[in-house]
Amino acid sequence: MASTTTKIGREKYKMTIVSSSGNTLIADEPVHLGGKNSGFSPFELLASALGTCTSATLRMYADRKGWDLEEVITQVSFERDDKADKATFIRHIAFSGNLDQEQCSRLLEIAEKCPVHRTLEGQISIETILE
Repeated sequence: MASTTTKIGREKYKMTIVSSSGNTLIADEPVHLGGKNSGFSPFELLASALGTCTSATLRMYADRKGWDLEEVITQVSFERDDKADKATFIRHIAFSGNLDQEQCSRLLEIAEKCPVHRTLEGQISIETILE
């Protein structure tokens, strides 16, 4: 199970996130929302989850196949329409290496199967427990 703990003190919107495995990062709101932009915004973190999972999934697949994939660059943008209660992710993927068209097409199919992609497209429930 993936787990994180987020702490915020009195400094406006600056948050420290610690993973269950001990990694730490800073999140913050952008300046136009009252933060100092000293870390990833919550929506940047959400977009980065899709981007990192996509890139890692493609790397694992290409390595298993023994393909000459030098680099994967995944750029994800995220927009939220509050009025329509709709969110849109736009994912751009670029490969470098000695790959033919069939391999590139297969990698794009695999990108659709990364666990975060499947999670975001699936049914999501959020349970909140007050401690």
